[in-house]
Formats: sequence, C-alpha cells, structure tokens
Amino acid sequence: MASALGGATRDVVLQSRAPWRWLAPRRLPGAARAAFGPDFARALAQPPRLAIGCGRQAALATRLLRERALRQAQDERVRTVQILDPRIDPSHWDLVVVPQHDGLRGDNVVTLLGSLNPVDDAWLAGARAQFAAFAELPSPRTALLLGGDSAHWHFDAAAFEALAAKLEAALARDGGSLLATASRRTPAGIADALRTRFGKFRGVTWRGQADGENPYPGLLAWADRIVCTPDSVNMLSEACATRAPVFVFEPWHLGGRPRNFVDALLTRGRVREMDAALAPFEAEPLRETARVAAIVKERLGLQSDNP
Repeated sequence: MASALGGATRDVVLQSRAPWRWLAPRRLPGAARAAFGPDFARALAQPPRLAIGCGRQAALATRLLRERALRQAQDERVRTVQILDPRIDPSHWDLVVVPQHDGLRGDNVVTLLGSLNPVDDAWLAGARAQFAAFAELPSPRTALLLGGDSAHWHFDAAAFEALAAKLEAALARDGGSLLATASRRTPAGIADALRTRFGKFRGVTWRGQADGENPYPGLLAWADRIVCTPDSVNMLSEACATRAPVFVFEPWHLGGRPRNFVDALLTRGRVREMDAALAPFEAEPLRETARVAAIVKERLGLQSDNP
C-alpha cells in the first residue's frame, strides 16, 4: 500500500510490550510511548503525515499515533490507514482496508477483492528479468502453487493425488514444462511427492530453503497458466494479478469466508475450476492494490506525489 501511494516511506519497528501486547488494539492507560519501544516513541514525538498498519499490534500503534496528533491539534495531523479488521470500532482510524469477504462495513471502511499485493506489470517484468533462465523452458509453462492445511481446507495425500492425476494428464497431452512450488504450510510428504511425481517433466520444483532461492516471483511472471490450491487468499490474489488463466483445485471443498472470495472469483470469470483440460481463457488481471490506493488518496486528500 505504501509503495502504491508513492512518496518517501519508512518502517517503524514495533517491539510489542506487555500489557499492550495482550489487548491490542484496545487502548490502556499509561504512557503510550512505552507500548512498542524506542522506534515507535520517536514516531510519536515526530508523527508522520500518514501511518499505515497491518494486523492487531500495528492497529494499536496507528490508533495511538492518531490520538496523539488529535490531542495536540496539529495543523497537519496524522492520517491513519489500518489494513485488516481491527476487531473494534473502525472509527478509531481514518480508513480501514479489509477484504470484502471478511464482512466488515462502515463509512470509513474500504473493501477489496482478495488481498493487497505488489504484483503488477512492472513487478512481473522485474521477476522475468530476475528469473530469465525460465524463458528457455518449453511452453505451455504451467505454474503449480501448493498451499496446505488451514481452518477451512484440508490438504492430504488423497487430495494431492487427485490434483496430480489431472495435472499429469494435461502435461502429458500438451507437453511444455512445470514450475512448481510448495508453501510453508504444505505437508512435508506432499512437498516431497512433488519431485517424485513430476520429476520426468521439464521445469523446476521448489520445496523449501534446501532447494535454494524461492522462484515464486518467476513462476508467476513466466506462467502461461496457473494451477492453485484454494486455501490461501494471498496466493490466489497474486496469481490472479497476473495475466495468466488461473485454475483452482476443488474449490467446493473450501469453507468459511475464503470460500466467498473464491466464489467471487469464479463468478467474475477470473478463475475456473481445475480440470484435466486446463483450456486457456482470457481474463482481466486482478489489480486491487492500485484501485484501493487511488481511493485512499482521494478520501484522505493526499497529494499524488507525496502522501
């Protein structure tokens, strides 16, 4: 978000301390400068024009910055943008940015489809340059993005076998290459099975740090088509920000609020359910970060070149 807004930025390192750490973002009596360590204390002393936070601890930090500036009646008070539902009244911030499938609504709430991410044409061009060797792999280049167990989806050996059978049929028919990556949540046995099952196909398989640099940006940048498990909103959002068709494995097994997100993508035509055909289709890239940044600038009256 900060990058999309433009202008100079700096990170504030929060050193969460008790008792604020336990109840954030609820405010507690006492000196706010003690809540998050010296870096945050300096930010309180010299507040920025705009503070952006993400998550529960950062929500308290942005709330304290805004309250401090309001008490001091500064001519240019701190504007605050909190990303993700803070679980208390959103009126404590100037704007709250949340995925629309989370359900939070309000006059100062901005919703987006999926999650914020940096993937745009410039980001993809940089990733293609960084992983230029992937250009030598034969097309169609199929990217496989594997997640893992979550509160709303279970990924076991049987599920992987069903996914692998469909993907193997497509690769055997179409040729090309496979660019596969596991995530931190991918069960170890499934990550190991990636290489065993697909070792005969040209491409690259990344299962963890032991395999070297994570080629994930290159996979997104060079993919002609993307196959993705349904469990991760972030992973799906990044895949959908490319121009490649995205195929979601067994979306009907997903539950909870993430299912609402996947259903919205299916309705919009940005993704399709995975089958053995993996037939190409045209879809508009999902670029929510730029759209939300434009709304933030307008709602907060920020200059285009210096938020």
